[in-house]
Amino acid sequence: MHCAIYKGPKKTDHYLYVEREDDFSRVPEALLNMLGKLELVMTLELGPERTLAQVDITQVKTSLQEQGYYFQMPPQAHEIPANMS
Repeated sequence: MHCAIYKGPKKTDHYLYVEREDDFSRVPEALLNMLGKLELVMTLELGPERTLAQVDITQVKTSLQEQGYYFQMPPQAHEIPANMS
């Protein structure tokens, strides 16, 4: 599965994943407005060997298939990574 990842100037460390580059047709208008003018960060193939640093790839793929987008927010400051506890 192919995806394109975007960021906007209004929300630091927030990323929007969509299936096709520049196709925001399934993304809610309110989310697009919240992020501002989107900038392409990268495109990638979400194959079985792919891992992502901060999100579960299965969750991303499911969201892309069901909703047409995945919205990644930064981890909360009060969350302690599993390997740190």
